Amino acid sequence: MLDSLSLLLEKTLLLAHFNFFSTTSSKQERCTKRREESTYFQRGDLLEVPRTLFTHFGIYLGDNKVAHLMPDILPVLTSNKSHLQNVVTNKRLLLGVLYKYASVRVDTVEDFAYGSNILLNTMDTTLRKQPLAAEEVARRAEKLVGHFPYSLMWNNCEHFVTYCRYGTAVSLQTDQFCESLKSIIRDQRSILLTTVIGMLSMFFVGIAPSTALPTFIIPFILWMAG
Repeated sequence: MLDSLSLLLEKTLLLAHFNFFSTTSSKQERCTKRREESTYFQRGDLLEVPRTLFTHFGIYLGDNKVAHLMPDILPVLTSNKSHLQNVVTNKRLLLGVLYKYASVRVDTVEDFAYGSNILLNTMDTTLRKQPLAAEEVARRAEKLVGHFPYSLMWNNCEHFVTYCRYGTAVSLQTDQFCESLKSIIRDQRSILLTTVIGMLSMFFVGIAPSTALPTFIIPFILWMAG
């Protein structure tokens, strides 16, 4: 059951960008490149890793270490530190999102990047906010290491890094999602679409509370919210 849920969420939300066909030599090349890049990072820098549909964030602590908020189901299942220190796999991440369990963990730059390119302090310009002193940023991140309340929408990795670097937790990704959701709700075509889907489900499945109620309630809510 858990495998099915993790596969479904992986396919529908595309929460991460995974490369299953990397060769050993290419991985070694990427690790070498990350080590070279880390020499340019300063303690307290905000690192961004673009993924397919989202961006992952972390705070650079120095010595090739990054603090980042990561959903992970494994701490719920075991306390074995040797297992927990391994890189969080996509299955662990997806199940952590479903279970709403996450922690601020410290990983190497290579493990944090997970094969993607790293952007440096771009939110300074995007948010137009003056960052706190670098040492204060890093200390805030270090104090939060460990289990951390998690919500995909309201308390994610972006909230973590913006709190550490600017003193206020915000998430531009959440704001963009909410704006897109409002656009869908305000679009009258969504009411027609949900009505048609409901009528089709009643036609093929039959009239029952489980099909009839959503057919009328969902379009009504969209109509009132639009």
